[in-house]
Amino acid sequence: MKDILKILSRNGKEKPEKIATMVGKTKDEIEKIIKEMEEKKVIIKYKALIDWEKAGEDIVYAFIDVKVIPERDVGFDAVAKRIYKYPEVHSMYLMSGSYDFSVVVAGKTMKEVAYFVAERLATIEQVQSTATHFVLKTYKIDDEIVVSLEDKDKRLKVSY
Repeated sequence: MKDILKILSRNGKEKPEKIATMVGKTKDEIEKIIKEMEEKKVIIKYKALIDWEKAGEDIVYAFIDVKVIPERDVGFDAVAKRIYKYPEVHSMYLMSGSYDFSVVVAGKTMKEVAYFVAERLATIEQVQSTATHFVLKTYKIDDEIVVSLEDKDKRLKVSY
């Protein structure tokens, strides 16, 4: 099962026939295993990884460290649910360390992201503090190199 998951995590469009050859099973066995993993939500979703900058879309991402006061009897989950339901929230993680949550937010501009933090996130009663870190450049996403630095011409530019 792990081998199949690793293959699908690298390429969600991989054909069952090819996976079968790679792991030494039949196509029918692979299709059955994949269907079971989808039903059990081991495989949550198939998704394309898109370089929005190359697609001509301006998207600003920010990582926001959030410190909260957990609620009695439910801990962090109730606060997390309030936060992750916002459409601006791309990803959210419970963290160890100085902050409780790391929230990845997407917006069209830095101002839009800042507004979300100031007007929606920071105003939640259990939120004690936030620290916003804007993404300036993306090098790698989900094991895929987005910007290859090896391809760039490394010679110094000469100007007169």
